[in-house]
Amino acid sequence: MHKRYQDLSKKIEVLKKERQAVILAHNYQLPEVQDVADFRGDSLELSRAAANTNAKVIVFCGVHFMAETASILSPEKLVIMPDVNAGCPMANMITAADVRKLKKEHPEAAVVGYVNTSAEVKAELDYSCTSTNAVTVVNYLKDKKEIIFVPDKYLADYVSKKTGRKLISWNGFCPTHAKILPEDIRRERTFHPFAKVMVHPECLSSVVAMADAVLSTSQMAKFARETEAKEMIVGTEVGLIYRLKKDNPAKEFYPASEAAVCPNMKRTTQEKILWALEELKEEVRVPDDIRLRAKKAIDRMLEIV
Repeated sequence: MHKRYQDLSKKIEVLKKERQAVILAHNYQLPEVQDVADFRGDSLELSRAAANTNAKVIVFCGVHFMAETASILSPEKLVIMPDVNAGCPMANMITAADVRKLKKEHPEAAVVGYVNTSAEVKAELDYSCTSTNAVTVVNYLKDKKEIIFVPDKYLADYVSKKTGRKLISWNGFCPTHAKILPEDIRRERTFHPFAKVMVHPECLSSVVAMADAVLSTSQMAKFARETEAKEMIVGTEVGLIYRLKKDNPAKEFYPASEAAVCPNMKRTTQEKILWALEELKEEVRVPDDIRLRAKKAIDRMLEIV
């Protein structure tokens, strides 16, 4: 580790104990951020882990909707973001008003929403879901004639194919995953003919169709551990590769595309984590009226899965 990071890491460690804080880092964060985290994982997994700790402060190294989810599950804790301007373009593609309009157009429909949404949007949902459990949640709603699925059209397409259900989807997507193209997979397969291809369901449908395994980031971490394969082509944001390599030093991981970088996920640094702990800000708090409604959608999902 670089000397500058050693010094910063030590300061963060000391302040974290003083503040009774827990540091969460999403799988797409910079290596320097993952290295000082207490928990690494995907967004809901992190929020649930933090809720089960005695920490008074949650430092969420991720994007805004993730810190909101932590606030929804841990209202008694102070949730802070080292960079409050780290947003999610996909989450920003739909508003609560958009969901209300869809509900008016399809009054009989159950509304399922990806966790990659704002708290206001979650408050309008019947059920929340993750990329890990979206198929399970939709299968559970077999008695429903119509299902609205927001905001990711590619995840909706994947779920639709897996469940045989026609979903009313929204025209949202993740710009980072959309950068991974079929020709990227073909190219990497030429270079690494024995590698397994694992891709995220937020990828283009044409990319999903080419994969050996379609997995969320936490499922990718599990798959990489358990597979016999010694090489893997990774179709998600490149930040995950640091974690995969650290957890599986004997295996090789190749990004499907070097272009799959989320600039928002890279905004957080060790300096910003230190400043956040020193100043205890920026706080992310979801107002109670929205929080309780949003929590209902998350709780319903957790009951199913």
